[in-house]
Amino acid sequence: MKKILIANRGEIAVRVIRACRDMGIATVAIYSDCDRAALHVRLADEAWPVGPSAPRESYLRIDTIVEAAKKSGADAVHPGYGFLAENEDFAAACRDAGLIFIGPSPEAIAMMGSKTAARQAAIAAGVAVVPGTEEPIGDQTPDAEVVKAAARIGYPLMLKAVAGGGGKGMRTVADAADLPSALRAARSEAQSAFGDGAVYLERRIMSPRHIEVQLLADHHGTVLPFVERECSIQRRHQKIVEESPSLAVSPDLRRRMTSAAVAVAKAVGYTNAGTIEFLLDADGSFYFLEMNTRLQVEHPITEVVTGVDLVQWQIRIARGEKLDLDPERLLTPQAHAIECRIYAEDPDNGFMPSPGRITGLRVPHGPGVRDDSGAYEGWEVPIFYDPMISKLVTWGETRDQAIARMKRALAEYEVRGIRTTIPFFQWMLSDEDFLAARFDTTFIDRKRGVPGNGVLQPIDDRHEELAAIAAAVFLFTKPSAGTASAPASRWRDTGRSEALR
Repeated sequence: MKKILIANRGEIAVRVIRACRDMGIATVAIYSDCDRAALHVRLADEAWPVGPSAPRESYLRIDTIVEAAKKSGADAVHPGYGFLAENEDFAAACRDAGLIFIGPSPEAIAMMGSKTAARQAAIAAGVAVVPGTEEPIGDQTPDAEVVKAAARIGYPLMLKAVAGGGGKGMRTVADAADLPSALRAARSEAQSAFGDGAVYLERRIMSPRHIEVQLLADHHGTVLPFVERECSIQRRHQKIVEESPSLAVSPDLRRRMTSAAVAVAKAVGYTNAGTIEFLLDADGSFYFLEMNTRLQVEHPITEVVTGVDLVQWQIRIARGEKLDLDPERLLTPQAHAIECRIYAEDPDNGFMPSPGRITGLRVPHGPGVRDDSGAYEGWEVPIFYDPMISKLVTWGETRDQAIARMKRALAEYEVRGIRTTIPFFQWMLSDEDFLAARFDTTFIDRKRGVPGNGVLQPIDDRHEELAAIAAAVFLFTKPSAGTASAPASRWRDTGRSEALR
């Protein structure tokens, strides 16, 4: 493997480029019109344009990306995460073109990409799943049948997109009266996000923790699990804070969860990096949620607590190497790590996107600090893609030390010109429930609106639909450089102006 095309953008493209450089492998970046000056384009050995800024005309164009790989002389493709990373057609197209796809087989992606098929695979492997429907509910399924299925499962329940991810096509349904409208909304959003409007029903477990197990699997039958990651701090059903290990997971529970994760992976003949996600109930019961057939956004915290470079191992597995890692080492954390996803979002306004030009940037450094980013001073955060600009990771011998370092890093982190989620994380790290690890997936919703804690109004479902409109309006109405800044955020009170956060 001499040259790898990275079929992605932003911080994950930068991450893969750096791993390749460490291994002496040449890299090829791709870019849309608005990413012409992006950091991943600057860092790669060469870069190829793939179309206009809209994802469907560039980063989602299988034919254009495969053609770029062939013309550049790349012999492999790394999909990163998002875009085509979990698209079985893309993996198959790479294989058909004689390119090594650095990920699982198209067949495994297809099986685990369908949430209902993944549930069936977990059941076949003897792993508990949350009670729900086992077959997709398509547009042709009468509402009356859905109502009957919901009654069998019980309320409250969740509507989820079969091809879903990132909280898209997901709705909570409190009672039967809300089901028809929620069904229409979930189907519509799923169709828009994934090109597939099918959904399924799943009982909502009240106040669970979201725990996931990283896996590596080679082509020689070895599947190795890693110490778990805690991913319970979420907004709009999407993770924004992760840590490893979880204080809610005992050594015995870790063994049982990792064994279940391995059983699911082996049942589908999985290879390369993947993650099994579980919901952990208050009584210690855990249920299979889904499998992500790619590298996770939060992979850095696993890397720092185990000392394993997951991206390099993805490449090594793809070229046929055997996993020779010590299984016990992977299940024994060497540190405690926390990741905060720094988004170009306004936490004072329901975490709405805040695109624009970064007019000033100071990135934190020092012991136990890592910042994976695709941003730089002067770069314009586009409206077309996920607004995450970096992943800030800290670690230490204990959770307290990791938190102290995160506080230091956030205090040093300055992003001028746009709003970010930095003030939210500064508030969170002083919250007594977070410090005591008393949280679950309802943490942000529970905190919102409590007097004195700075958490603002609930995130309305309409925010997701209005986000793109608001971002577009922003581009036409934002003040030019040198004009007055926005009002200070109320997420924290440190005596320092937060106008440029």
